[in-house]
Order: sequence, then C-alpha cells, then structure tokens
Amino acid sequence: MHISQSSSAGFQMNTTQVMVGAVLLGAGCLLGIAGMITGGHALFSSTSRWLRELEVPPSEVVKHKWDQTKAATTAGAQAWHSANGMHAQSRA
Repeated sequence: MHISQSSSAGFQMNTTQVMVGAVLLGAGCLLGIAGMITGGHALFSSTSRWLRELEVPPSEVVKHKWDQTKAATTAGAQAWHSANGMHAQSRA
C-alpha cells in the first residue's frame, strides 16, 4: 500500500486506491460506450427493417396528411367567413 505523505498532518492520500478507482472508471466508460454502440445498432437495424416493410412510404403519408390539413384549413376558413358574413377568397 502506497500512502503519499504530505508536510501537513491532516491530508494523506492513498495513491493505490486512486489508481484503482481511475482504472475502474475507465473500464466502466468503455463498457458504457460498447453498450451504446450495440443498442444503437439494434435500434437502427430494426427501424430500417420496419421502414422497408411499410406498404406506403413515410414521405407519401406525410404528403397525404399535409393535403388533408390544407383542405381542412380552407374549409374551416370558408365556414368561418360565411358564418361572419365575409366573402371567402380562394387561395390555392
């Protein structure tokens, strides 16, 4: 056991324990990084498999939903204008 002596009697550090702690911390970081890589790879491969199996590509779903949103907005604006006695203007 190595104990570093200092001129002040109040502070003494066990350098062996500090070194062991640093090594364990480094090993834990490496295990954490390996876990993140493994989990990320599994998530990426399952997501890409799921996207390949879809009947309609996500870009088409988004386009369809956007068209629905524009139509609903236009219908709502026209209903609001007609309920308030205003003339609706068509904006395509």
